[in-house]
Amino acid sequence: MLPASGVRVYLALGATDMRKSIDGLSILVSQQLQLDPFAGHLFGFCNRSRTIIKLLYWDRNGFCLWHKRLERHVFRWPTREAEVLAIDSRQLAWLLDGLDPLAVTGHSRLEYSTVF
Repeated sequence: MLPASGVRVYLALGATDMRKSIDGLSILVSQQLQLDPFAGHLFGFCNRSRTIIKLLYWDRNGFCLWHKRLERHVFRWPTREAEVLAIDSRQLAWLLDGLDPLAVTGHSRLEYSTVF
């Protein structure tokens, strides 16, 4: 479940109450993060113990909520001063695989040019 390359991923930094479901998380996106929950972007939330991640997104005619719970490990959820952190789909994959998305760097994008 990785987003398309044009979709932005926003992480709500800090701990989120995982009892919240679609309605509570969409209100959090619009009021606290000041973002549009209907924009089609992914919004990520993590619990205090960093064992649960929820991803909320709008898909044409309704919200989808994706939930992952770890049994033995913790997510390397970024800690920053800001309320929200924008990452790309590659960094989201790293986060879900247990890596720190801000510490890992992959290959840079190679742009093809016809100019010699």
